[in-house]
Amino acid sequence: MDCQTTSPGLLRASFIPDRNQRELRELVRYRRSIIEERARQHNRIQKVLEGANIKLGSVVSDIMGVSARDMLREIADGENDPEKLANFARRTMKKKKDKLKLALQGYISDHQRLMIKTILTHIDFLTEQIDMLDQEVANRVSIYQEDVERLDSIPGIATRIAEQMLAELGTDIENQFPSASQMCSWAGLVPGNNESAGKRKSSKTKNGNKYLKSALIEAAHSVRGSKNYLGALYRRTAAQKGKKRAGIVVAHAILRINYYLLTRKEIYVDLGEDHFEKQKQQSIVRHSLRRLESLGYTVSIVEPEAS
Repeated sequence: MDCQTTSPGLLRASFIPDRNQRELRELVRYRRSIIEERARQHNRIQKVLEGANIKLGSVVSDIMGVSARDMLREIADGENDPEKLANFARRTMKKKKDKLKLALQGYISDHQRLMIKTILTHIDFLTEQIDMLDQEVANRVSIYQEDVERLDSIPGIATRIAEQMLAELGTDIENQFPSASQMCSWAGLVPGNNESAGKRKSSKTKNGNKYLKSALIEAAHSVRGSKNYLGALYRRTAAQKGKKRAGIVVAHAILRINYYLLTRKEIYVDLGEDHFEKQKQQSIVRHSLRRLESLGYTVSIVEPEAS
């Protein structure tokens, strides 16, 4: 058996990307690591504020938004007056001035001011690096702009994730992966095979491309409240098997959609939030029809007119 499998032509060659794709992968992966580092710095500055009893995060939705950043810079420069700090609120944030005054009543030390200033400077530096890498990646994928737009049409997939999918998978999908199932297996988004003596046991998903897998799972969790097919799939799976499994299932669905969009050169068309309800309705109709026919009845079905 071993001699047969090692014979020429019986083993499929591994997917080895060309030099351009390897370089694109390296850029995209490095960009993702910097974005994750920036997110860690956001969390760090939140901890410093909590240590000073400043509850800014309980009032503003984004601690690094324009209004919040202005307040943080003033705090770092020595401002203590909650009313003066609250005056930096802009647009809709102005309606929350009273809450901001209460949230900004803290006791901040010189050490904490230094920490805030240092972290803000580091965040600005990381943002500059991300912008630079965004531009470089955009230049490299510009010849595949139509593919980026196709992927961007999938709910939960923004431009950065679309670029990462192209970097990890390549653009010649049909030759690299004969089927959507094989591509999902390569990415590690299929269940592992754990069967012994005819008994199937619970098993985790297979190991695969961790960069692609984590990006797709992140995209999957972002659609949990969306009023579309993927959002409905997430909620349906989460109710039965939990949020972690729902993320895997939706990530798998996104990757399959990606395969068909790129191989067929199509834009995503959503099945609708009510897709599963329609499936259930059709199943009930088919079951009822079989039952009536088994009793000797002849049944004709007329679709209801759209109201």
